[in-house]
Amino acid sequence: MTELRVGDIVARKSYDYDILFKITDIINDSNNKKTFILKGTNLRIIADSPEGDLEKVSANKVNQFNKGFNKEINRIVRNILKDRKDTQFKNLTRHISEYTRDSNHFGRAGKVLHLDGDGEYIDVCLKVYEQLDIEAIGKIIDEKEQPKVVDKLLREHNPDILILTGHDSILKGKEDFTDIENYRNSKYFTESVRIARQYESSMDELVIFAGACQSYFEAIIKAGANFASSPHRTLVLYVQKDKQYSIWIHG
Repeated sequence: MTELRVGDIVARKSYDYDILFKITDIINDSNNKKTFILKGTNLRIIADSPEGDLEKVSANKVNQFNKGFNKEINRIVRNILKDRKDTQFKNLTRHISEYTRDSNHFGRAGKVLHLDGDGEYIDVCLKVYEQLDIEAIGKIIDEKEQPKVVDKLLREHNPDILILTGHDSILKGKEDFTDIENYRNSKYFTESVRIARQYESSMDELVIFAGACQSYFEAIIKAGANFASSPHRTLVLYVQKDKQYSIWIHG
Protein backbone atom coordinates (compact mmCIF):
# COMPACT_ATOMS: atom_id res chain seq x y z
CA MET A 1 0.00 0.00 0.00
CA THR A 2 1.30 3.44 -0.95
CA GLU A 3 2.21 5.53 2.08
CA LEU A 4 -0.01 8.57 2.34
CA ARG A 5 1.53 11.97 3.11
CA VAL A 6 0.38 15.51 3.82
CA GLY A 7 -0.47 17.14 0.50
CA ASP A 8 -1.63 13.94 -1.23
CA ILE A 9 -4.98 14.01 -3.04
CA VAL A 10 -7.25 11.18 -1.87
CA ALA A 11 -10.85 9.93 -1.97
CA ARG A 12 -12.85 7.92 0.57
CA LYS A 13 -13.82 4.38 -0.39
CA SER A 14 -16.81 4.30 1.98
CA TYR A 15 -18.33 7.29 0.16
CA ASP A 16 -17.76 5.75 -3.27
CA TYR A 17 -14.98 8.22 -4.09
CA ASP A 18 -17.52 11.08 -4.38
CA ILE A 19 -15.29 13.97 -3.25
CA LEU A 20 -11.58 14.62 -3.63
CA PHE A 21 -9.61 15.73 -0.57
CA LYS A 22 -6.15 17.01 0.21
CA ILE A 23 -4.49 15.56 3.30
CA THR A 24 -3.69 18.51 5.57
CA ASP A 25 -2.53 16.70 8.71
CA ILE A 26 -1.86 13.22 10.09
CA ILE A 27 -2.54 12.55 13.77
CA ASN A 28 -1.10 9.55 15.61
CA ASP A 29 -2.83 8.39 18.80
CA SER A 30 -1.26 6.57 21.74
CA ASN A 31 -1.70 3.25 19.93
CA ASN A 32 0.10 4.65 16.86
CA LYS A 33 -3.17 4.60 14.93
CA LYS A 34 -3.29 7.26 12.22
CA THR A 35 -6.15 9.65 11.63
CA PHE A 36 -5.97 11.72 8.45
CA ILE A 37 -7.36 15.27 8.43
CA LEU A 38 -8.83 16.11 5.05
CA LYS A 39 -9.91 19.26 3.22
CA GLY A 40 -12.05 19.16 0.09
CA THR A 41 -10.20 20.27 -3.03
CA ASN A 42 -13.28 21.80 -4.69
CA LEU A 43 -16.11 21.58 -2.18
CA ARG A 44 -15.80 23.18 1.22
CA ILE A 45 -15.67 20.29 3.62
CA ILE A 46 -13.32 19.27 6.42
CA ALA A 47 -13.29 15.60 7.43
CA ASP A 48 -11.16 13.00 9.13
CA SER A 49 -10.64 9.41 8.09
CA PRO A 50 -8.73 6.28 9.01
CA GLU A 51 -5.98 5.32 6.61
CA GLY A 52 -7.77 2.18 5.43
CA ASP A 53 -10.66 4.18 3.96
CA LEU A 54 -8.46 6.36 1.78
CA GLU A 55 -7.11 5.83 -1.70
CA LYS A 56 -4.61 8.12 -3.38
CA VAL A 57 -5.99 9.63 -6.59
CA SER A 58 -3.89 9.84 -9.75
CA ALA A 59 -3.20 13.19 -11.42
CA ASN A 60 -5.26 12.09 -14.43
CA LYS A 61 -8.33 11.38 -12.28
CA VAL A 62 -7.87 14.68 -10.42
CA ASN A 63 -7.92 16.52 -13.76
CA GLN A 64 -11.06 14.64 -14.83
CA PHE A 65 -12.81 15.49 -11.57
CA ASN A 66 -11.81 19.16 -11.81
CA LYS A 67 -13.06 19.40 -15.38
CA GLY A 68 -16.43 17.99 -14.34
CA PHE A 69 -16.68 20.33 -11.37
CA ASN A 70 -15.73 23.40 -13.41
CA LYS A 71 -18.24 22.41 -16.09
CA GLU A 72 -21.02 22.36 -13.50
CA ILE A 73 -20.00 25.74 -12.06
CA ASN A 74 -19.90 27.23 -15.57
CA ARG A 75 -23.38 25.84 -16.26
CA ILE A 76 -24.71 27.54 -13.14
CA VAL A 77 -23.02 30.82 -14.09
CA ARG A 78 -24.51 30.68 -17.61
CA ASN A 79 -27.98 30.18 -16.15
CA ILE A 80 -27.54 33.15 -13.81
CA LEU A 81 -26.39 35.37 -16.68
CA LYS A 82 -29.27 34.21 -18.87
CA ASP A 83 -31.82 34.92 -16.13
CA ARG A 84 -30.26 38.34 -15.56
CA LYS A 85 -30.43 39.16 -19.28
CA ASP A 86 -34.04 37.95 -19.56
CA THR A 87 -35.06 40.04 -16.54
CA GLN A 88 -33.40 43.17 -17.93
CA PHE A 89 -35.14 42.70 -21.28
CA LYS A 90 -38.53 42.26 -19.63
CA ASN A 91 -37.99 45.38 -17.54
CA LEU A 92 -36.95 47.33 -20.60
CA THR A 93 -40.03 46.40 -22.62
CA ARG A 94 -42.37 46.90 -19.67
CA HIS A 95 -41.07 50.36 -18.79
CA ILE A 96 -39.93 51.66 -22.16
CA SER A 97 -42.27 54.63 -21.88
CA GLU A 98 -40.91 55.59 -18.46
CA TYR A 99 -37.20 55.01 -18.76
CA THR A 100 -34.45 55.57 -21.25
CA ARG A 101 -32.41 52.71 -22.62
CA ASP A 102 -29.61 53.49 -20.20
CA SER A 103 -29.07 50.19 -18.38
CA ASN A 104 -28.25 52.09 -15.19
CA HIS A 105 -31.98 52.58 -14.73
CA PHE A 106 -32.31 48.87 -14.20
CA GLY A 107 -29.91 48.66 -11.31
CA ARG A 108 -26.51 47.13 -10.79
CA ALA A 109 -25.11 44.18 -8.94
CA GLY A 110 -24.21 45.03 -5.35
CA LYS A 111 -20.60 45.50 -4.33
CA VAL A 112 -19.38 42.53 -2.32
CA LEU A 113 -16.90 42.38 0.55
CA HIS A 114 -16.03 38.73 1.18
CA LEU A 115 -13.94 37.64 4.18
CA ASP A 116 -12.87 34.03 4.20
CA GLY A 117 -10.63 31.95 6.41
CA ASP A 118 -9.27 29.89 3.52
CA GLY A 119 -7.33 31.37 0.61
CA GLU A 120 -8.02 28.52 -1.79
CA TYR A 121 -11.77 28.98 -1.49
CA ILE A 122 -11.73 32.76 -1.75
CA ASP A 123 -9.89 32.38 -5.05
CA VAL A 124 -12.69 30.17 -6.37
CA CYS A 125 -15.32 32.68 -5.26
CA LEU A 126 -13.51 35.64 -6.80
CA LYS A 127 -13.37 33.87 -10.16
CA VAL A 128 -17.13 33.33 -10.07
CA TYR A 129 -17.77 36.96 -9.07
CA GLU A 130 -15.70 38.02 -12.07
CA GLN A 131 -17.68 35.75 -14.38
CA LEU A 132 -20.89 37.31 -13.09
CA ASP A 133 -19.51 40.85 -13.50
CA ILE A 134 -19.91 41.52 -9.76
CA GLU A 135 -17.55 43.98 -8.12
CA ALA A 136 -15.98 42.08 -5.24
CA ILE A 137 -13.19 42.52 -2.73
CA GLY A 138 -11.90 39.28 -1.25
CA LYS A 139 -9.81 39.10 1.92
CA ILE A 140 -8.17 36.04 3.46
CA ILE A 141 -8.97 36.52 7.15
CA ASP A 142 -8.84 33.70 9.69
CA GLU A 143 -12.26 33.12 11.25
CA LYS A 144 -11.18 34.23 14.74
CA GLU A 145 -9.63 37.40 13.30
CA GLN A 146 -12.72 38.48 11.35
CA PRO A 147 -14.39 40.31 14.29
CA LYS A 148 -11.22 42.36 14.76
CA VAL A 149 -11.10 43.71 11.20
CA VAL A 150 -14.67 43.70 9.86
CA ASP A 151 -15.54 47.25 10.97
CA LYS A 152 -12.36 48.71 9.45
CA LEU A 153 -12.91 46.87 6.16
CA LEU A 154 -16.57 47.91 5.97
CA ARG A 155 -15.60 51.56 6.38
CA GLU A 156 -12.80 51.20 3.86
CA HIS A 157 -14.82 49.50 1.10
CA ASN A 158 -18.44 50.50 1.86
CA PRO A 159 -20.00 47.32 0.34
CA ASP A 160 -23.64 46.53 -0.31
CA ILE A 161 -23.14 42.86 0.57
CA LEU A 162 -20.93 41.37 3.30
CA ILE A 163 -20.02 37.70 3.18
CA LEU A 164 -18.34 36.05 6.19
CA THR A 165 -17.26 32.48 5.54
CA GLY A 166 -14.68 29.92 6.46
CA HIS A 167 -14.67 26.56 8.19
CA ASP A 168 -16.85 25.53 11.10
CA SER A 169 -18.06 22.37 12.80
CA ILE A 170 -19.63 21.01 15.96
CA LEU A 171 -16.83 19.95 18.26
CA LYS A 172 -16.36 16.21 18.57
CA GLY A 173 -18.37 14.66 21.39
CA LYS A 174 -20.60 17.71 21.88
CA GLU A 175 -24.36 17.21 21.67
CA ASP A 176 -25.79 20.54 22.86
CA PHE A 177 -26.39 22.48 19.65
CA THR A 178 -27.61 25.53 21.62
CA ASP A 179 -24.22 26.20 23.22
CA ILE A 180 -22.12 28.34 20.91
CA GLU A 181 -18.97 27.18 22.69
CA ASN A 182 -19.60 23.73 21.18
CA TYR A 183 -18.86 25.10 17.70
CA ARG A 184 -15.42 25.65 16.27
CA ASN A 185 -15.95 29.11 14.76
CA SER A 186 -19.62 30.11 15.11
CA LYS A 187 -18.88 32.62 17.87
CA TYR A 188 -16.53 34.49 15.55
CA PHE A 189 -19.09 34.65 12.73
CA THR A 190 -21.73 35.79 15.23
CA GLU A 191 -19.53 38.52 16.68
CA SER A 192 -18.55 39.72 13.20
CA VAL A 193 -22.22 40.03 12.25
CA ARG A 194 -22.97 42.02 15.43
CA ILE A 195 -20.14 44.43 14.66
CA ALA A 196 -21.29 44.79 11.06
CA ARG A 197 -24.81 45.63 12.25
CA GLN A 198 -23.40 48.36 14.50
CA TYR A 199 -21.82 49.81 11.36
CA GLU A 200 -25.06 49.53 9.34
CA SER A 201 -28.28 48.53 11.09
CA SER A 202 -30.46 48.39 7.96
CA MET A 203 -30.74 44.87 6.59
CA ASP A 204 -31.57 46.39 3.19
CA GLU A 205 -28.61 48.73 3.03
CA LEU A 206 -26.13 46.01 4.04
CA VAL A 207 -27.04 42.42 3.24
CA ILE A 208 -25.05 39.89 5.28
CA PHE A 209 -24.36 36.25 4.46
CA ALA A 210 -22.49 34.44 7.24
CA GLY A 211 -21.49 31.03 8.51
CA ALA A 212 -20.19 27.73 7.25
CA CYS A 213 -21.02 24.07 7.31
CA GLN A 214 -22.48 23.05 10.69
CA SER A 215 -22.49 26.65 11.98
CA TYR A 216 -24.89 27.78 14.72
CA PHE A 217 -27.54 29.10 12.33
CA GLU A 218 -29.91 30.57 14.93
CA ALA A 219 -27.19 32.59 16.69
CA ILE A 220 -25.89 34.06 13.43
CA ILE A 221 -29.40 35.08 12.31
CA LYS A 222 -30.17 36.56 15.75
CA ALA A 223 -26.97 38.61 15.53
CA GLY A 224 -28.34 40.29 12.40
CA ALA A 225 -27.42 38.26 9.33
CA ASN A 226 -29.91 38.20 6.44
CA PHE A 227 -28.83 34.70 5.50
CA ALA A 228 -26.82 32.07 7.35
CA SER A 229 -25.76 28.46 7.24
CA SER A 230 -26.60 25.89 8.17
CA PRO A 231 -30.13 25.41 9.61
CA HIS A 232 -29.81 21.65 10.03
CA ARG A 233 -26.05 21.66 10.81
CA THR A 234 -25.44 20.10 7.41
CA LEU A 235 -22.86 20.50 4.68
CA VAL A 236 -23.83 23.17 2.15
CA LEU A 237 -22.85 22.85 -1.50
CA TYR A 238 -25.10 24.81 -3.84
CA VAL A 239 -28.83 25.28 -4.07
CA GLN A 240 -31.02 25.57 -7.14
CA LYS A 241 -34.50 26.95 -6.60
CA ASP A 242 -36.84 28.53 -9.13
CA LYS A 243 -33.85 29.23 -11.38
CA GLN A 244 -32.19 31.30 -8.68
CA TYR A 245 -28.78 29.87 -7.90
CA SER A 246 -26.70 30.29 -4.77
CA ILE A 247 -23.18 28.97 -4.89
CA TRP A 248 -22.01 28.02 -1.42
CA ILE A 249 -18.56 26.51 -1.09
CA HIS A 250 -18.40 26.21 2.64
CA GLY A 251 -17.31 23.88 5.31
